[in-house]
Amino acid sequence: MPSIKFVDADGNETTVDAKAGMSVMRAAIENDIDGIEAECGGGCMCATCHVFVDESWMGKLSTALPEEHDMLEETATERTAQSRLSCQIMISDDMDGLIVRLPLTQI
Repeated sequence: MPSIKFVDADGNETTVDAKAGMSVMRAAIENDIDGIEAECGGGCMCATCHVFVDESWMGKLSTALPEEHDMLEETATERTAQSRLSCQIMISDDMDGLIVRLPLTQI
């Protein structure tokens, strides 16, 4: 079972075990990670599950689809090159150790 490390805006780290096939957003919600609002429930229709993927993982993830890029224009915290919507990152067994940073605010 892959482990995902969430780092909040203050630098506090929480590592959770996640099931392959679920989204990073769902792993955050099921493990009570503060900082993921997920207002649309994972439908890529809001930007309240915005995360910054650790640079070492950027090349290992699937490419963001155009719909995700459009929603990333709506984030409450400024978008960076590491910005992704956590609802669009599907966890696989080879993602053990993934690190995502949470923005200061989602709304």
